[in-house]
Amino acid sequence: MPVRADELPETADPSPPPGLVTIGRFDQEPGYSINRPSGADSWLFTWTTDGRGRLEQGAARTTAGPGDLVVLGPGAPHRYAVEPGAGHWAFWWVHCQARVSWSGWLRPYALEDRLYAVGPVPGPGRVEAAFRRMLADARWTGEGPPPTAAEPSDGEIAVAHGTAARELALCSLEEIVLLATAQAERPRPDIDARIRRAEALISADPSAPHTVRSLAGAVSLSPSRFAHLYTEQLGHSPMRALREARLLHAARLLEATELPVERVAAASGFTSPFHFNRAFRERYGAPPGAYRTGLR
Repeated sequence: MPVRADELPETADPSPPPGLVTIGRFDQEPGYSINRPSGADSWLFTWTTDGRGRLEQGAARTTAGPGDLVVLGPGAPHRYAVEPGAGHWAFWWVHCQARVSWSGWLRPYALEDRLYAVGPVPGPGRVEAAFRRMLADARWTGEGPPPTAAEPSDGEIAVAHGTAARELALCSLEEIVLLATAQAERPRPDIDARIRRAEALISADPSAPHTVRSLAGAVSLSPSRFAHLYTEQLGHSPMRALREARLLHAARLLEATELPVERVAAASGFTSPFHFNRAFRERYGAPPGAYRTGLR
């Protein structure tokens, strides 16, 4: 007899503490269900390798099959279970605090209530390898080489307690998010190919001295036609897109390096430190130095 999702037995399960990186791999049979009416303090990343799962958060819901990455943001009631009718659900999962830069990669795949559904991703081998490496790195003590990634067993869980293990695990997860969102990028037939090309040029090197004229020339359009078409199709000007890309690039540098704020500004394409500080505060709610301090 088919089983409805709302009839499955549920577990009101607390999520792992947000300051840790917790990773595991499960292969669950029908009847498995986790329910968190208050949501979680951490982000939850799931990567399905076989079978199917159903994930709900707030008003949003999605099903996940092989190659799908589904991400649940913190703070909203969520529930996940083996999809009714599926024989099982095999998946990797990670609880952690997401890096700020990931939000831009996930944004095109947002549904509602901070639920992001990415996939299916072609050629998932490298993503699978990154999860295995993440499981091994989470156990590293910081002495000697990190453990070798091995074939995981069902139900295996690791918690990255140390700083080195935690950062290595997050680096692997960043690779996973980047690979998934880049490879699963859905074509947008409604967007002119020349505008997509200009978008890619801005994203690839936001610190370059781009102008409306240089971008227009790169896609064989006049500056006036390019600016009009870009704004018409994307809802904002190319210079607004460049400013946002530079601020995101600066945020990543502040997160990942010890570069002085002045050098971060220059490396992100800002010629005026004063303008950079003001723009960064407007975008992220804190000046660059305080933003970096707050992350730590």
